Amino acid sequence: MTTLNTSLPIRCTLALDRALVLLRQSQPDSVDYELYRPACVKEFEIIIEQAGKLLKKALRPCYASPRQADALVYKDIFRAATQHGLLSPDEVERWLSYRDNRNTTAHDYGVGFAEATVKLLPQFVTDATALAHLLQGKPLV
Repeated sequence: MTTLNTSLPIRCTLALDRALVLLRQSQPDSVDYELYRPACVKEFEIIIEQAGKLLKKALRPCYASPRQADALVYKDIFRAATQHGLLSPDEVERWLSYRDNRNTTAHDYGVGFAEATVKLLPQFVTDATALAHLLQGKPLV
């Protein structure tokens, strides 16, 4: 039986956590800060996308056919995760806010949006790590 491979989101979460530590150690007007902030935002974006894809795969057994699960859009995937007991409503609300933030940063890489994302990252790292471990080893259908 094939299982979900969570190695990419786990590795990205570790990279994000490390980049966030280095960002916090940097002066806001330094080149290092300008290097680590976009690295954090990019890892955030990758993890957001991977989380949706993996969660959709994990939900496939909950539907009559894999096609039904495949038809779910990002926000519906997370809502379904609550309905099927994979995530709490509070976790889902955070993931939906992360997605909203990600959609904003995808269209505007201004400093304000990047800084808003950085403020989300400590909780995001916790949630991303928890989700990756929850999905680790789940069977694929």
